[in-house]
Amino acid sequence: MQDPRYHHKISPFGRFARSVYDGIKRLPELPEAYLHPWRRESIRKLAALKDSHKGERCFIVGNGPSLKVTDLSKLKDDFSIGFNRIFLAAEELGFSPSCLVSINDLVVEQSVEEFKGARLPKFFSWRARKWLPMDEHTCFLYTTYTAPKFSHDIRGRVWEGATVTNVGLQLAYHMGFSQVYLIGVDHSFADKGKPNTTVESKGDDPNHFSANYFGKGFRWQLPDLEVSEQGYRMARQAFEADGREVSDATIGGKLQVFKKVNYNSLF
Repeated sequence: MQDPRYHHKISPFGRFARSVYDGIKRLPELPEAYLHPWRRESIRKLAALKDSHKGERCFIVGNGPSLKVTDLSKLKDDFSIGFNRIFLAAEELGFSPSCLVSINDLVVEQSVEEFKGARLPKFFSWRARKWLPMDEHTCFLYTTYTAPKFSHDIRGRVWEGATVTNVGLQLAYHMGFSQVYLIGVDHSFADKGKPNTTVESKGDDPNHFSANYFGKGFRWQLPDLEVSEQGYRMARQAFEADGREVSDATIGGKLQVFKKVNYNSLF
C-alpha cells in the first residue's frame, strides 16, 4: 500500500523535506528492523544472495490475465520471481516460480496458510511477522511506503513503490541479474477508483490470471499505477547505470516504461 499523503510531483526541496520527515518518523522502528533475531537472520541470508546470479537472466512474473496466454513451460530452465498468490498458477497453469515475494499486508493476512506451506525461498515485508513465523525458507525485508528510492542492496530499507513488482526488481538487482524480463505485468485493471482504497471483491477476479486470485470476499487495495511507474523508472535507471537491462515481455501489456520484447523470441 502506498502512503496516500505522498505525491511525486513536488519540488526537490519538498522531496528532501519529506525524506527527512520520513526518516525521523521511522526512528522508533529501526532497532527491531535491524537488530531483531529474525531480521538479523534475514540480513545474513540476503548477504549470501548478493550478486549470487551475477551476469545471468531472470523473469519477473506478474499476475495479470496475460499469463493465461503465456507459455510458462518455457521458463523451466530460467530463474523466476513470482508474487503474492502466484501459488494458484501451480494447478491452473502448471507453473511455480523459483522464489516468492509478498509485501502487502492484506494479501499476507488472507493467504497465511498457503504461504506457510510454500517450500521455496520466500521474501516478506517485516510487517508480515505478525502473521508468519521465521523458517528456513523465509527472509523478512524492511520495506516502507514512503521516501522513494531504488535499493541497490536490500539488506537495508526497500521502498515498495506501490507494487510488489518494484520490490521484485530491487531483489533481482541485489542478486546480480544482468537481464531481467517482465511477464504478466499487464499494468491494467478493470476495477477503477481512488488508488490504495481498500475494497472487497464481489465475485470472480478480472484483474489477474485466476478468477480466484482476489475472489469473492477477498479484501485488496486498488492499484496506484502512477506511483508504480515512478518506481519502474527508477529501476530502469538503476539497471542501465550499471550496464544491465530490464525489458518488458508481457503479452499485450500496457506498461510503457521498459523496452518491449517478444516473449517467444527469448527461447
